[in-house]
Amino acid sequence: MAIDFTLEPELEELRERTAEFIRATVLPAEAEMLRGPGAPDDTLRRTLQRAAREAGVFAPTVPKELGGLGLDLRGQSVILQEAGYSLLGPLALHCAAPDEGNVLLLEKVADAAQRDRFLKPLAAGDVRSCFAMTEPAPGAGSDPSQLTTVARRTDAGWVLDGRKWFITGADGAAFAIVMARTSTGTQPAATMFLVPADTPGFRVVRHVPSLDQGFTGGHCEIELEGCEVGDDAVLGEVGKGFAYAQVRLAPARLTHCMRWLGLARRAHDLALGYAAERTAFGSRLGELGMVQQQLADNEIDLAASRALIREAAWTLDQGRSGKHESSVAKTFTAEAVGRIVDRAVQVCGALGVSGDLPLAAYLREVRPFRIYDGPSETHRWSIARRALRTFEGAGR
Repeated sequence: MAIDFTLEPELEELRERTAEFIRATVLPAEAEMLRGPGAPDDTLRRTLQRAAREAGVFAPTVPKELGGLGLDLRGQSVILQEAGYSLLGPLALHCAAPDEGNVLLLEKVADAAQRDRFLKPLAAGDVRSCFAMTEPAPGAGSDPSQLTTVARRTDAGWVLDGRKWFITGADGAAFAIVMARTSTGTQPAATMFLVPADTPGFRVVRHVPSLDQGFTGGHCEIELEGCEVGDDAVLGEVGKGFAYAQVRLAPARLTHCMRWLGLARRAHDLALGYAAERTAFGSRLGELGMVQQQLADNEIDLAASRALIREAAWTLDQGRSGKHESSVAKTFTAEAVGRIVDRAVQVCGALGVSGDLPLAAYLREVRPFRIYDGPSETHRWSIARRALRTFEGAGR
């Protein structure tokens, strides 16, 4: 079977236009942000998204009928890597987490009224959203079955009680997709609810201090106390929350990989530029064997990550679950990205840990990716279990 990685002319043109937009408009904004607060706010988000619209690169992951570019995952893997070349690129193109994953989920599950009220303004970038599943211990984290937030039926609808933790983008979000337990039996069932941020009983308690700062709205703790919503707040069907989470999570893990790999490529380019110019011990750094090893290992990690992302994207585009492929890609890429940025810092020495390059900020931003969307350990557990089932099912 022939293997051809040639991009269609229109996708190649979009890739080049995106790369130029990132370099000309977004990287200068990133440099200014890192000199100041270090985190993007909604004013910056709106400014960059207007510029992305004008450049024709806005919303690559949003379906065309909702005003986006409607790329499949294979196409997204090309464009999101270009967007990820800057910390602010995904935000500018409106393909950043958590909104990107929430648009996907709502597009597949929301009813007509919910699409008008929640999906359309989110897809247009008029509002932000958050996805509220993770809880403080002993609640749901890597194991969603430990969900402690509960939803209780009433004559008027539902009452939600619980606490959510590390909810990205919650401060300033127009609404949350809240996962809550809707059964007390031995087989846990969960339901997703669409909760506007101004609903009584829904409260952002605080920003959780964290290593990374690159997400608009921070990582927040949310309190749900007597939070009343109607039956129209149920997203999809009652009791199918865990199934809907998988609709969102497999592609979202992969788009995370795409974005962070773009940032790793930026870090590698900075290291290459430094190694090509800096001299030590009578030669350029790039001519020293130990530096060459660091650069070569970066090239290897970049190439392997791209290949795994491409395979997983193709699998999902075929309508298959892609659980295995996305877990493999997520685990490898999350760790490879950390290695690439760390090596880039090492090659650049003191400059690498200074504020004169963005590498130190990149190192802080990429480290949590080994935890977000399932830590590497959880994915390895799942990968091994699937491998064993396949082996045993083959009768070997």
